Amino acid sequence: MLKCLLATAIAASLAPLAVTAQMASAELINTAGAPIGTATLTQGPNGVLVHVKVTGLEPGKHGLHLHSHGVCATEDGFKSAAGHVGLKEGGHGLMNPEGPEPGDLPNLFVAADGSGQMEAFSDMLSLEGGANGLLDADGSSFIIHENGDDHLSQPIGGAGARVACGILTMK
Repeated sequence: MLKCLLATAIAASLAPLAVTAQMASAELINTAGAPIGTATLTQGPNGVLVHVKVTGLEPGKHGLHLHSHGVCATEDGFKSAAGHVGLKEGGHGLMNPEGPEPGDLPNLFVAADGSGQMEAFSDMLSLEGGANGLLDADGSSFIIHENGDDHLSQPIGGAGARVACGILTMK
């Protein structure tokens, strides 16, 4: 009996730990206010995993950024979402020696049928807490731009107008 209990205890200690990941999501809307996709963020031990899935966008590259305010007002072209999370003068761009800003993300690639997906990891963000916590008092939002981000030029890498937005909320 003791061998059986010992074997059970050892097996239980070697079983993978069940981890409940903290998650947040955003419904992405276009400038007409129609839903076009979702963004899902999962908190990891050393940063945040970002997954974005969209439909109904123009084919090609689109800049994708996290903005410092959780507001998506269509009437102002989503400018109410303010600047990037962790905005620093002259610091925009994944390839910028003065950057990147925590809100800088890789481009979203959209196929000929208007659908697109991307997944990226950032160790500069967290869902809650820290200087770049996304779910702080004023929230955060995703912004998709009309053009690709060159990851270097200021202030937004030449990405152009804001064509979609989503407010991040705890899932």
